[in-house]
Amino acid sequence: MSDKTTLPKRRAPLSQLLQPDLEPAPPVVEGTIGAKITVTIDGIETKVPLGTTILEAAKSIGVKIPTLCYHPDLEIAGICRICVVEVEGQRTLQAACAYPITDPIRINTYSRAVRLARRNVLDLILSEHCGDCYSCMKNGNCELQSLAEEYGVDEFRFGHLEVPVPVDDSSYSVVRDMNKCIRCRRCVRTCIDLQEVGVYEAVNRSNRVSIETFLDKPLLTVPCINCGQCINRCPTGALYAKPALHAVWKAIDDPAKHVIIQTAPSPRAAMGEMFGLEPGTTVTYQMNTALKRMGFEHVFDTNFTADLTIIEEGTELILRLYKALVQGDTSVALPQFTSCSPGWVKYAEHFWPEFIPNLSTAKSPQQMFGALIKTYYAEKMGLDPASVVSVALMPCSAKKFECNRPEMNDSGYKDVDFGLTTRELGSMFRQAGLHVPTMPKSDFDDPFGGATGSGLIFGATGGVMESALRTVLELVTGRKLETIYEHGDIIPVRGFEGVRYAELTIDEVGPVPSILAHLVPDWEWLRGATLKVAIAHGTANARKVMEDIKAGGHFSKCHFVEFMACPGGCLGGGGQPIPTSKEIRSARARAIYGEEKTLDVRKSFENPAVVRIYEEFLTDGPCGHKSHELLHTGYIDRGKFIE
Repeated sequence: MSDKTTLPKRRAPLSQLLQPDLEPAPPVVEGTIGAKITVTIDGIETKVPLGTTILEAAKSIGVKIPTLCYHPDLEIAGICRICVVEVEGQRTLQAACAYPITDPIRINTYSRAVRLARRNVLDLILSEHCGDCYSCMKNGNCELQSLAEEYGVDEFRFGHLEVPVPVDDSSYSVVRDMNKCIRCRRCVRTCIDLQEVGVYEAVNRSNRVSIETFLDKPLLTVPCINCGQCINRCPTGALYAKPALHAVWKAIDDPAKHVIIQTAPSPRAAMGEMFGLEPGTTVTYQMNTALKRMGFEHVFDTNFTADLTIIEEGTELILRLYKALVQGDTSVALPQFTSCSPGWVKYAEHFWPEFIPNLSTAKSPQQMFGALIKTYYAEKMGLDPASVVSVALMPCSAKKFECNRPEMNDSGYKDVDFGLTTRELGSMFRQAGLHVPTMPKSDFDDPFGGATGSGLIFGATGGVMESALRTVLELVTGRKLETIYEHGDIIPVRGFEGVRYAELTIDEVGPVPSILAHLVPDWEWLRGATLKVAIAHGTANARKVMEDIKAGGHFSKCHFVEFMACPGGCLGGGGQPIPTSKEIRSARARAIYGEEKTLDVRKSFENPAVVRIYEEFLTDGPCGHKSHELLHTGYIDRGKFIE
């Protein structure tokens, strides 16, 4: 593989994608986009905007039309034909997902012809499917399985796949089982259109179509960023996160092992969905109890090291700015990029290697916690680090890859032994007979029990940026953040727009706090400065920003940029409950921000547990020798996984 991987072509020029449309909307004229068209579906008359698809129109009045290739996050494909309907006056059945309404029409969604056509399509799909539902990772949550039940499939009318092809489990994160692929191309569209990575492609035509990887190579050897977005949109078990639950159960059952778990905020905002609760229902403290009953010795809050990440990453930003602005060091790489999203880091390594120096050297909260568990925690508890098993509950399939990176062993051991996705832990709870929503509540364990709202909002896009700004602004200005922003909420960096930009002027400065006094003499060099920041979520949006920076455009003037590989940030991660959609991700975000408002401490530098660890263990302060040894990483080593 070359040093830099070629990106797939994008469909619109950068200027069009980045610049907002400032022109006023034209008036709606009959027969134009925005006009209302009368449509009758199964005898129900309604009006929809011109260009609305039949599928969208049916949804608007509560009429269900089955789909397989369709997904609300993806471009329309019209491939599977399971959504066919009768349109009065049309000779053939039409795909509801891809039929735009331009004139008044009458539609029948359940006529005999429609029912027979859908059943035939379903039987043809099943003829090329392995059919081992009971051993499938998606058993009980498979769209094909649900349709087979719905349409009364009780036999394989056209036979079924009997000669299986090898399963690709080379990746640490994503497993591909093409015996279960129905060629809906959701993975292709996710990887090309949604993420603009381009690992998957549809090869050949008609009944010879197959979904293959880049150059038909194993996933570990292609530029897959492990984000798992393809998993979240695959309707069957053709793609799934590489399981670790069996290894974790084995560790729990071993009396010689001391097994702990850290839990990130996004899984706690989504775990309720695994038990039938509405998206956005938090089960944080019920989950703590369930984990203890499963056999974990201690349950820790990843928000603790999210706070630690803010201190380390924020200090690194200050040092970069000081070297560039005061000392005139032209070699300093700016803007500084966040490094807590392993999917984004791998994307940068594959597609933008010349910008690797811009990545913060700070490890992700997961990996920081792993290093501390086998050093600070083991020492404090009088444990042999070799007997400690460190498990991380994450919303992200890429975290499985991250904990297996060869440089992630600064504790002298593998810092994080196993990464579990939200879906995996949900399965473990069910195996243990634990119904999380009805569990009594319990707190996180010490010595890492204390966490802040800043650590919690890491789970949403813009959360890392807001957390960093809360700390940097208050430490630099000497003013309470609440006097700058109402309730201390930095609203300009929140939201689900693909790319966001904000400027924050530092009008006054205060004294340098003692924790940073050994690094900079004063803040006068920042008085009157305007801090420019940007946020991008999803690698398609990251690409827009990176192309702009490379061209010396608007974003190249930024000082700090937050990148998250997944749409919506971590709450839309590749290990989260399925299904996913913009509405579901928004509900999870509301859960995170709602829980954050209940916390007494909302700024990372005020976390008592963080203060204590600098006093007891990281005694040379943020970005000091000890913290660099355990909490930061070098980029030469990071490149080991790029072949």
